[in-house]
Amino acid sequence: MMMKLVLGRRGFVSVMAAGVALAMSGTAIAQEALKVAAIWTVPVEQQWASRLHNALVAADAAGTIEYVYSENISNTDYERVMREYSEQGNKLIIGEAFGVEQPSRAVAEEYPEVMYLMGSSLQPVEPNYATFDNFIQEPSYLTGMIAGLKTESNQIGMIGGYAIPEVNRLMNAFMDGALSVNPDVKFSVSFINSWYDPPKAKESAFAMIDAGADILYAERFGVSDAAKERGILAIGNVIDTAADYPGTILASALWHGEPMINKAIEDVKAGTFTASDYGIYAFMEHGGSSLVVDEALAGADAVAAAKAKEAEILAGTFKVEIDDSEPKSN
Repeated sequence: MMMKLVLGRRGFVSVMAAGVALAMSGTAIAQEALKVAAIWTVPVEQQWASRLHNALVAADAAGTIEYVYSENISNTDYERVMREYSEQGNKLIIGEAFGVEQPSRAVAEEYPEVMYLMGSSLQPVEPNYATFDNFIQEPSYLTGMIAGLKTESNQIGMIGGYAIPEVNRLMNAFMDGALSVNPDVKFSVSFINSWYDPPKAKESAFAMIDAGADILYAERFGVSDAAKERGILAIGNVIDTAADYPGTILASALWHGEPMINKAIEDVKAGTFTASDYGIYAFMEHGGSSLVVDEALAGADAVAAAKAKEAEILAGTFKVEIDDSEPKSN
């Protein structure tokens, strides 16, 4: 027997009101801020982490996400923190897995409902472990061109953190750019085996200056301090520190975290997040990296040469090769 529902005007209005409320509730749920957590092994001021942290802070301020983070987390403690965030309702967890590759993947396997976007030199893992890396080799090449045209001693010192792919490719691109305009340039390459040890980086930089380098490639904090103290020039990496070292920073290859972070957030909300490589969003064509130059220091000819090559990169007529091998002094 079918029951027939008969409503008067008040009943109809009540049902309609309930339907509207339910629809509004559904809209509110759909627009609810995504819970996102990040785990950093370094201070968030450190240049690499800061690019992504600042992008996440901006998304939080816009109401797109609810962002929490932990910094200065040791590799031995990383797995515990990752698991805690996974159990606290966060739907996207971002971090750096370079020193915890296997443990981080094990945690992701335990929480298939959580999406992970991890800085990594290895491959993504289905279904929820996506990776990214610092692919700013294009502007790094351009800064190399400027340095190669500017050096007078033809000796450039380069100080990096660790000899891993994400560092190596930037240094190799820089060297290729310098050699493309000045085949006589020589490089002194050193790694401090730390992500954050400004005194050690500064000490290494002083040694290179004493050996004749008149430009330093500052992949780590501390190098530009040495350049400033000795009155030579430095090439910045990832962030623009020119205001902190006036008259010292010749050019910088900048990384912009917003394209990648916003894409990952969008994908998680849409249910389209996949275990893929999000590092492509650091390429210049996506607005993920750029060149900044002190034109007064570099000179018009060097700036014009770099800008012309930048136009070729953006047009797709010139490709900066990705070389992840460890760079060597020559």
